[in-house]
Amino acid sequence: MALPKLVITDIDGVWTDGGMYYDQTGNEWKKFNTSDSAGVLFLSLLNIPFAIITGEDTEIVKRRAEKLKVKHLFMGVKDKIAVATKLCEELEITLDEVAYIGDDINDILLLEKVGISAAPANAPTYIKNKVDLVTETKGGEGAFREFVEIVLENNNLLNKALFLYESSIHHQ
Repeated sequence: MALPKLVITDIDGVWTDGGMYYDQTGNEWKKFNTSDSAGVLFLSLLNIPFAIITGEDTEIVKRRAEKLKVKHLFMGVKDKIAVATKLCEELEITLDEVAYIGDDINDILLLEKVGISAAPANAPTYIKNKVDLVTETKGGEGAFREFVEIVLENNNLLNKALFLYESSIHHQ
């Protein structure tokens, strides 16, 4: 498994459990697992670009991305391949150099085109059958972090990411 030059993730079903919660006044809620933010941190420490491409277009996702300082956020996307291809062109890389984790039918086409594809444990079987790796963790329970850690571990970079994190703490 080669080190990707870009990591892309879906949100609903990967960073969340896929549920959408509504209260009686129409407010929408999503539960994010904070452990996924470590995946973003590790990529940042190793200077590996990161992007969110999601079909959802909500203020909730925008706020989470802002908090994590996500540079490449694409919401309300119908054609994920077109968006990913355009981003790859801007970064001067190909889809073969991308790692992507998604969980549902709107992710299939992109999962089939990238160099490393993954799905969370609770993705439908027909999705899991199309990807290179399936996390042990379910979406919304740290699946993105596990995905990043697997990719980094397979490239002998997880310990470097941990070292860089510890060094950054000691120098604050």
